[in-house]
Amino acid sequence: MRYAVLGTGTVGRKLGGKLVALGHEVTLGSRTKDNPAALEWARQTGAGARAGTFEEAASPAEVVITAVGGRVTLAALEAAGAAQLDGKIVVDVSNPIAFEDGQVRLDPVGSDSVGEQVQRAFPHARVVKTLNTVNCDVMVEPSLVPGEHQIFVCGEDADAKEQVTRMLGEFGWPAHRVLDLGGITASRGVEMFMPLWLDLMRRFGTPHFNMEFRPGR
Repeated sequence: MRYAVLGTGTVGRKLGGKLVALGHEVTLGSRTKDNPAALEWARQTGAGARAGTFEEAASPAEVVITAVGGRVTLAALEAAGAAQLDGKIVVDVSNPIAFEDGQVRLDPVGSDSVGEQVQRAFPHARVVKTLNTVNCDVMVEPSLVPGEHQIFVCGEDADAKEQVTRMLGEFGWPAHRVLDLGGITASRGVEMFMPLWLDLMRRFGTPHFNMEFRPGR
């Protein structure tokens, strides 16, 4: 399958590298064609890995993954171009987080989410929110955390969520550990988890943790 991963940071490179290792073709997208981090990633990753602009990455892709900060996700997708997203699955793994005056800030928060903003801005894309509640290492190697811990998906398109669930299965998340939270408005809850995640990381001293849910009777 052909993937576009928009973003050249740690998350983008980690997701892109895992997908290439699984046999997929991946273009790591950035603002400029000559982005040093993207070019170096493609060189080191080898066959199946390419670098290009956001538009060049999204154009041939069957699935587009947003791996930039939540506050610039819309800008990255706008640079990719609406025509390059129509009918495609857009996997949003971003969190709308920033550190201001030493405090964690989310924007949007409560009454909106990045996932919803993306779906509104690109109504013909099939947006699925997932993976934003775990560290990038755990995203692609859930066995780093023992036990039957879970990951979430939400979005309006059932077929898109099924396809993303299969992608997660390739990463090591079996289908029974992928919890479908419903429509894209559920992005609000999973995005608001980020401040708690940061507190837990400080408490545990590692980013390699996750949640396990066992419903009662």
